[in-house]
Amino acid sequence: MVHTGSMAGPPTEDTGGHRADTLDVAALCKERGWNWSRLARELRRVAKIAGITLPSDDSLRRRFRGWANSGRQPDEMYTMLLRQAFGLVQTHPVEHPGDFLGRIDRGFSIDKETVAALEAQTDGMRLLDRRLGAHRLLSQSEMHARTIADLVQWSPEGHIRRDLAAAGAEAAALAGWQALDLGQLKAAWNLHTLARGLAGESGYPSIIAHVFAQQAYALLDAGRAAQAAAQFEAARAAAGTSVPGVVRAWLITAEAEARAANGERGTTLKLLDRADRYLSDDAVPGIFLDPAHLARWRGHCLARLGHEEAVTTLTSALEQLDPEFNRAAAGLHTDLAIAHDARGDRDGRHHHAEMANSLSSSTGSTRQRLRIQALLDAEGEQVK
Repeated sequence: MVHTGSMAGPPTEDTGGHRADTLDVAALCKERGWNWSRLARELRRVAKIAGITLPSDDSLRRRFRGWANSGRQPDEMYTMLLRQAFGLVQTHPVEHPGDFLGRIDRGFSIDKETVAALEAQTDGMRLLDRRLGAHRLLSQSEMHARTIADLVQWSPEGHIRRDLAAAGAEAAALAGWQALDLGQLKAAWNLHTLARGLAGESGYPSIIAHVFAQQAYALLDAGRAAQAAAQFEAARAAAGTSVPGVVRAWLITAEAEARAANGERGTTLKLLDRADRYLSDDAVPGIFLDPAHLARWRGHCLARLGHEEAVTTLTSALEQLDPEFNRAAAGLHTDLAIAHDARGDRDGRHHHAEMANSLSSSTGSTRQRLRIQALLDAEGEQVK
């Protein structure tokens, strides 16, 4: 086999999507005049230094022959030992001190105006998300969140760093919600984990509670309603009375949604009644909860439970909804389709399913389309 220097062939890509260097063990031994016994001795030498116990010589020789004859690559541990035994020391570029200092200088240059500009960018993305949908914005939102996270890493301690971390948490939570809407549950979970780390650094109870609770929607969408409900409840308990009324109402209603999905009728209705009492007009970034949105959420829970008041509540919420909330409107029509179906009203179900499908298509909402299809599957229909 042809190889350049110490490596055989070009870097290849493994099944995880990462670049991996291939080792031609037979060719490397031939270069050095080693037989299998010599290779075994060299491997044992470097393994002893690393505190690794190797199998018998016979077992090692079988591995060697397998690598040489079948083209299989050594696993991560043996690759590390072989590189050391062959003297294939990987070199890394030396970073000039100026690179480090440049990052520090950028971090120290962040001021309240910069934070405000980053928050304004997040607000702009929220507006576009409501109107255009997540499929057009997710990559941009994720890059924005990770840019802020990188700035936090290099900024000095103090209120600017805390505010910057808060801005990053909200940006990451927005990106996580967009990933959720596109059905990318793993990405949604990971982005919310980033948001939780930044929220913790900010120290703001409302943001900590919000991103922790919102992460549970990945569990809910994956069909783990009981686990989602437990995470919502934990977020609500941790927040206690330290957050504004609108956040408490949001946390209570989010838990109610999971309880409804889990079939807990009594608990759901009690939580919804409590949310009404706590709703306030406090302005909290990332949380849109006014009487119209609360009615929409209540109707969603009632529809999940097959409650007789669901159609009336949802119809009222639809009439009050701001027309720029296209994704929310899609969710309302989906819930109305479910509620009409529970009543045996096929015409109502079909009308609202078509409306929901049209709005979901315009916003690229995989989440809503899956909900619609789950409803229509029972009747042998398809989302168009």
